Amino acid sequence: MNQSRYEISDDANVLNQEIDDTNFPRSNSSLGNGSVSSLNGFGGGTTAFAARRRSSSLRKTESESFDDESGQQQPPEANGTGETNGTASDYTATAAGPGVNRAEPAPLRTTSFSGHEKCTFHHDLELDHKPSTREDLLPLMSRSYRMLLSSLGEDPERQGLLKTPERAAKAMLFFTKGYDQSLEEALNGAVFDEDHDEMVVVKDIEMFSMCEHHLVPFYGKVSIGYLPCKKILGLSKLARIVEIFSRRLQVQERLTKQIAVAVTQAVQPAGVAVIIEGVHMCMVMRGVQKINSKTVTSTMLGVFRDDPKTREEFLTLCNNK
Repeated sequence: MNQSRYEISDDANVLNQEIDDTNFPRSNSSLGNGSVSSLNGFGGGTTAFAARRRSSSLRKTESESFDDESGQQQPPEANGTGETNGTASDYTATAAGPGVNRAEPAPLRTTSFSGHEKCTFHHDLELDHKPSTREDLLPLMSRSYRMLLSSLGEDPERQGLLKTPERAAKAMLFFTKGYDQSLEEALNGAVFDEDHDEMVVVKDIEMFSMCEHHLVPFYGKVSIGYLPCKKILGLSKLARIVEIFSRRLQVQERLTKQIAVAVTQAVQPAGVAVIIEGVHMCMVMRGVQKINSKTVTSTMLGVFRDDPKTREEFLTLCNNK
């Protein structure tokens, strides 16, 4: 393959700038202190729920600090050690009328995110506990599946269903294990310098995922092609990339793009192409119930989008059996 055939110029940099990866999930380990505000929807690293709790406790302390008969603010009570249960730094007194002083809460303290970076399902930063693992959710998920069985009119105590809630919870954790995996961990350094600029295609990678609309499976095959720019990726890592993003609640359209963006981030190629052919059980088992229907999605980046000949070569290789 020669340079003029594909018209590659400033390939990797231009490609990376053009990719819109706003819907590309980051690994849990990448969350830092600067991400807390956007993560929780409340500035300063405090969730809105935590803010409401704190405001409620401040109002309660304020109301307890007034004498019902005199209407005067009372000093905090001593705790027997020479210290008080409340400090002047926690509240500032302002005049609200003749002879009446009301305590206003000082600005809310922020809670550090330290120690909770890997806590996937942690919603309240005021809670003091060790970072959770997904396995810690098994009891709660098992109870939810037990309630589901009861809602269906089944008897969760009968022999065949005694351990079904726990089995179903473990299965769901396995189906969505991609949430605990990151691109860096999957690649494990398997990016190699190589003077190779010919197309690399790995096709018919088996894929299983869960439809986020109905929580039923969809499955199929993934074909990936890329044009290296002095770097190649271990072939098995392409399959691992598919595994990371398919083992989540997904739609096939988003899954296709996420795989392409991940390959781009891994080796900065001149172009990436991904095609997925999937069978969706939400169409087969329910709804229109079309058993033989298949869904095909594709993402073409870089020269695969710009050069028809390159795109045609990739499609030809994918269709050859």
